[in-house]
Amino acid sequence: MASKEEKIDLILRPFRYDNDTLQDILGRLHKEMEKGLKKETNPDATVKMLATYVRAVPDGTESGDFLALDLGGSNFRVLHVHIEKGAKDVRLQSDSYAIPESIMTGSGEQLFDYIADCMAKFLEKIGMKEKKMALGFTFSFPCKQRGLDCASLIKWTKGFSAAGVEGEDVVRLLRDAIKRRGDFDTDVVAVVNDTVGTMMACGLADHDCLIGLIVGTGSNACYMEKLDNVEIWEGERGEPNQVVVNMEWGAFGEDGALDDLRTPYDREIDEHSINRGQQIYEKMISGMYMGELVRLVLLEMTKQMLVFGGRTSTDLETRGTFQTKYVSEIEEYTSLREPIGDKNPTMKILHSLGLKHATETDCETVKEVCRAVSTRAAHLVSAGISAIVNKMGRERVAVGVDGSVYKYHPHFKELMTQTIDKLTHCDVKLMLSEDGSGKGAALVTAVACRLAGKS
Repeated sequence: MASKEEKIDLILRPFRYDNDTLQDILGRLHKEMEKGLKKETNPDATVKMLATYVRAVPDGTESGDFLALDLGGSNFRVLHVHIEKGAKDVRLQSDSYAIPESIMTGSGEQLFDYIADCMAKFLEKIGMKEKKMALGFTFSFPCKQRGLDCASLIKWTKGFSAAGVEGEDVVRLLRDAIKRRGDFDTDVVAVVNDTVGTMMACGLADHDCLIGLIVGTGSNACYMEKLDNVEIWEGERGEPNQVVVNMEWGAFGEDGALDDLRTPYDREIDEHSINRGQQIYEKMISGMYMGELVRLVLLEMTKQMLVFGGRTSTDLETRGTFQTKYVSEIEEYTSLREPIGDKNPTMKILHSLGLKHATETDCETVKEVCRAVSTRAAHLVSAGISAIVNKMGRERVAVGVDGSVYKYHPHFKELMTQTIDKLTHCDVKLMLSEDGSGKGAALVTAVACRLAGKS
């Protein structure tokens, strides 16, 4: 009969990937990337490889004053970004504005009028209402982009339902609202998504930053691709012979390409999600699901009498109670000499979940589960980044990274660095992106102005 340790290992083994498995995942994603880039196969590709119309990264010659607008939830920000030629960072000031629910669910005209009103207040506050500045617009909702300054909303998410916006160009709606006011003027140059902003925010400090990665509530990546490889490109060809591709890689696996790697816990998460059958890769990686994966594994272990003496709690049996931040907090304390009893951080979390009967041995098992789930996430992300790096074929590349999982998990960066090093033959540098969605949008705008000879 198998020992308790052997039974725990059996449950966690599917989360542990060896190098051959990671190479295999890398190869599968590479195939899907090629499929997404080709005109003939793109309609059937899960990874859509959307061309963003961003053609260059900062080269250090950008300078001037720019505005950025960051809309992606019930709060939005307006930013003023000042760029000095040759500087490795920018100076910025910003204000955040809450959007009332009545505006989120009213008409599109009301929403964009409200945004324009807040922009006017911000410009007045910083004394720059009379100065015309180019603006970068981070709009974090699903869009079909038809140019650097043209993006049609596919569908609202995150509690928004403003009428008359779906199917419309959000840049035009913003421009119309600014025009209706008539008391300030701005040139909306670019609309971007958060991965591109992340890449650009790091690109000022390191001009080899040609990949952007988000590992937070969700996960996605973008990278600079040779234009010759992008058959789906609908814009003008010519210099620069490159374009940033927004992969939308969270959808990888929707065609069954990852089915052999999905655990029963992955399948249960998918079954109870609002987008069943979608975003399969993302559900194996991101912060929205990581804590829930741990909860489901612990529930199974409890049923098998491997933890908590076989006794659960109401909280442990309730979906969403084991927060992803608990995974980071538990893994922060890996020393065997950590405090015992109520002062043990893991024990505190288990007590808060109604597991007052948890033992020190249970705490060690919980740590092992958290480590297995988060390490798999880091390995999957690393295989994805390695697929991009190997496809690019460069000697050196930097990756701008943002997102709560990457920022707050104590070992995520280290795990990624080690894994990418094994899977690539390239010098890869991971850079934490500071304020990619704001600063990055302004930098996309600054680069576009440089290319157009306006700065």
